[in-house]
Amino acid sequence: MVKAYELRIKPKADLASLLEGLKTELASLRVKQASSNQQQNAVPKITSVRKDIARVNTVISQVQREQLRLYYKNAKFVPLDLRAKRTRAIRRRLTANERALKTVKAQKKLTHFPQRKYAIKA
Repeated sequence: MVKAYELRIKPKADLASLLEGLKTELASLRVKQASSNQQQNAVPKITSVRKDIARVNTVISQVQREQLRLYYKNAKFVPLDLRAKRTRAIRRRLTANERALKTVKAQKKLTHFPQRKYAIKA
């Protein structure tokens, strides 16, 4: 059984070769299962090999996405699948800058009629 934390340390080439080996092992187990009547012996091994393949594929995609996140970190446009998901309402909400913007009329009103300051006697 392959551990995910061990896979994260390995380079991409090692992961690809490991994946290829696991796939050939799975193919040989399937042939063995089909040819002989020892189905009970092969099934648990097939299951574990399939899960190992899934683990390796998961680690490969996670590492790849992490590299893409680093690449697009300060970019102006980021691919949709790398953007923060959040909720639909939050994504559609005005940004802080857009909320702070004022119309020309509101700006004039603020400059000509500022908020009055009152001194309160204690």
